Amino acid sequence: MATRKPPATKARAHSTAPHHGTTSATGQKSHPSDADRDGLLAKIKADFDDRLARMAADPAQWIEFIDHVAAFGARYSLGNQILLLVQADERGITPRYFLPYGRKDGSTGWRAHHRQVRAGEKAFKIWAPMKRRPTEEQAAEWEANGRTVRREPSGRPAVQLVGFGLANTFELSQTDGEPFEPPTVLVRRRVNQRGNHPQLLVGDDPTGVYDDLVTLITGEGYDYKLVAPHTGHLGGANGVTVPGPDIRVVQVRDDVDPAQRTKTTLHELAHIRCGHLDALTSGHTLHRGRTETEAESVTHIVLRALGMDSAAFSDAYVFGWANGDMDLVKECAATVLRVAKQILADLTPAESDAAAAPGPVGPDAPDPVALALAGPPPTGPEAG
Repeated sequence: MATRKPPATKARAHSTAPHHGTTSATGQKSHPSDADRDGLLAKIKADFDDRLARMAADPAQWIEFIDHVAAFGARYSLGNQILLLVQADERGITPRYFLPYGRKDGSTGWRAHHRQVRAGEKAFKIWAPMKRRPTEEQAAEWEANGRTVRREPSGRPAVQLVGFGLANTFELSQTDGEPFEPPTVLVRRRVNQRGNHPQLLVGDDPTGVYDDLVTLITGEGYDYKLVAPHTGHLGGANGVTVPGPDIRVVQVRDDVDPAQRTKTTLHELAHIRCGHLDALTSGHTLHRGRTETEAESVTHIVLRALGMDSAAFSDAYVFGWANGDMDLVKECAATVLRVAKQILADLTPAESDAAAAPGPVGPDAPDPVALALAGPPPTGPEAG
């Protein structure tokens, strides 16, 4: 169960956890007023900035955050991870695992694990996507403003993401029932694999950064080529970067969906920017687990900031390769942050006021917090 800890001594002007909308164990979404929502967003941003400052000043705070990410955060956007942790701090608990209440048929949430949320428990809030079919008038307005509208073959607007609302989730300590052991990242890794091969991303690329990524790669002095599987230097990998005096090339499979093509291209750019190829050519060997963790972590952070969730292809090395060496983990985290921020700056060189302002974040939305605050999620190689 979650452990109780003394409340933080730092004075707070008001609670981050919203008090509006549905807060009982119903599993229903809340619908805050505009004023409540604006106030909540302002407080969320303040807490993001405060936590970022503490992490910058105290490496232990960063490692604590990574521990939380490894325990439960990979299921949420980075903004939701922080939102949950801030609410847990204000309640004086160390969270272990979150799930929604669950459907009545017992197929989801805590009910799927034969546990019930105790009556009177106050829900934790997260941002959740809201999907519906826009009217033709709304669709036309969105398209006129440059927003992509998904349509069915008939031309009718399809059901799609239209915004975000606050939804309820509950921590393990708020439930009773059959014994439940929160799955570790390593357990989730085994569950998510299929025959020891990570799952490829499918579908279109919502980020629109593929051409820019290719430009960044060529700017590093590498050629870029799409090639058939098992040809060129690929072997069985989805992407490969070959450094050397006679050839410097990045090759990516040409038979994958646009989403996976962008992800693999970004993964190879991350290898270059992290210095992995420099280490290879200089004879300084880095553990493959570390290089893949760094490259995949950068990839996940950048894609999350741009609105694509790459979790479907994650295959975590986690930090097993570090053998408990926390200094090495901190070095890895510093590399990941530096490179992710660098790539994001290259992809978004001029940040507008609108882009800088915090907004609702969820599993399918661009996460503004990822631009400033992020930790390595469960990660894995592009090989296979």
